[in-house]
Amino acid sequence: MSVDWVTILAQVGNFLVLVWLLKRFLYKPILNGIDAREAEIATRMGEAEVARKKAAAAEAAFLEQKQKLLADNSVNAERIREQAEQEKDALLADTRKNLEREKQDWQSHLEAERERFTRELHLASAETLYRLVRRALHDLADEDLEEHIALNVIGKLKPLVRELTSAAGRSEQAIATTHTPLPENTQEKIRAALERLAPGLSLSFTTDARQAPGLILRIGSVQVAWTVDSYTDELTGLLADRLAAGGSGRVNNHG
Repeated sequence: MSVDWVTILAQVGNFLVLVWLLKRFLYKPILNGIDAREAEIATRMGEAEVARKKAAAAEAAFLEQKQKLLADNSVNAERIREQAEQEKDALLADTRKNLEREKQDWQSHLEAERERFTRELHLASAETLYRLVRRALHDLADEDLEEHIALNVIGKLKPLVRELTSAAGRSEQAIATTHTPLPENTQEKIRAALERLAPGLSLSFTTDARQAPGLILRIGSVQVAWTVDSYTDELTGLLADRLAAGGSGRVNNHG
């Protein structure tokens, strides 16, 4: 069996193009926004410097006024000096507070943009990886793999049989569909396992070339799938939930 390397390489190329597009059309606007924000902060700092100079000039004016009034009324001169000090301190404190608030707001905004970009890049990368994994599994799947999946179903029927038989109602017929015919001994093993778990429920086997490799069990209107697509779909869901939650760590095995 040969692997469709051309398709896989094309998918990898698509992934690289996707990363380039994200950098050009998503991250570049973010950087432009950062530059604009930095320019705004620089302007505000310039305004703060002007305010500081005004405060210094006001202090100098008050000190000059104090010197003029000192000879006539030392009490009034001291009051004016204290007022000048208070106004200067209040102006400087307000300027520092505004600058600190602007700095914190900017840092929060920048961190949020970085997290958003990283999350979107991870999701886009994961989506491309899902396609590659599914394509590779379909290309590598053969009758032996499908038989292994079918035999693995035996161990998964026991916790589901009560739910399946209850949901199926009065149906006495179960149908197992595979991509290719299963060996007779494998069919008998699955049929015997189902008979032990649900006596009186007969099982027949059929094939569907359009179905992904694996086994789909139908009892009445109830259907349970153990196929290459169902495994990759579950992996997709688990990883998507992990990325959405911002978590990390290994994903549990298929259950």
